[in-house]
Amino acid sequence: MARVMLGNNKIVAFIATTDGSRARAFYEGVLGLGFVSDNEFATVFDANGVELRVQKVQELIPHSHTQIGWTVPSIEHIVGALQSKGVKCEFYPFLQQDVLGIWMSPAGAKVAWFKDPDGNIISLTEPPGK
Repeated sequence: MARVMLGNNKIVAFIATTDGSRARAFYEGVLGLGFVSDNEFATVFDANGVELRVQKVQELIPHSHTQIGWTVPSIEHIVGALQSKGVKCEFYPFLQQDVLGIWMSPAGAKVAWFKDPDGNIISLTEPPGK
């Protein structure tokens, strides 16, 4: 019997919203993801070849940890562009973040966090050495 190997298949990312129209405006209009489809259950986006399904739910209690994130080549550039669209980075008292909200990890990665309209935490990471 053959063993199923998920490592050879594409992953699908999920996040939830209580307002599909508002989520579409954010993920498409603010974050710049490609719109794929919309139905009563989810709005689907293309995130550079990864399918992001924004599930439509009746209730949502956002988690206090990151739900989804992107690796970026220049975090300062992306944070600046998002801030020009009204996105605010999250600041955490237990981290030493710069004025933009960017934290330098002990391994040298730069990380910033912000929330979508439903309060889901999203991260940006610039790997070390960029």
